[in-house]
Amino acid sequence: MYRIITSIFFVSLVIAGQAQNAEKRVKNYNLSKGLAIEGYDPVAYFTQNKAVKGNSSYAFVHAGVTYHFSSEHNKNLFKANPSKYEPQYGGWCAYAMGADGTKVEIDPGTFKILDGKLYLFYNAYFNNTLKKWNKEEASLKMRADANWAKIF
Repeated sequence: MYRIITSIFFVSLVIAGQAQNAEKRVKNYNLSKGLAIEGYDPVAYFTQNKAVKGNSSYAFVHAGVTYHFSSEHNKNLFKANPSKYEPQYGGWCAYAMGADGTKVEIDPGTFKILDGKLYLFYNAYFNNTLKKWNKEEASLKMRADANWAKIF
């Protein structure tokens, strides 16, 4: 009986931890109308090297965050390994996260795959932050990692 109660207790802790993590992600991630990456397919950045609009028919919720995919195949790739495809810094602009730790919107079409990870950037009003990122990538990435760790 003790083992059953102990097992139930630990399962409850795991479920509570997952719920808290999902709540924290929803609070801190860049979500537009509840969607990550403004509804773009995170897998397509890797497989097609371009931003591809996802479809709500291929939606998947991972840890409280909703992603859209352009195909069932991409959805399944994501489900098998979400950490491989999720954007860095909760989908906020990588340059801004590195420059001063702020959460700045992104242009889903402005991105970079670096060391197997997806980085998204702001690009509007003649301000393409990917170009700035490329000039100081190593130091900006280090600072962005540290700043995101403070937020999340």
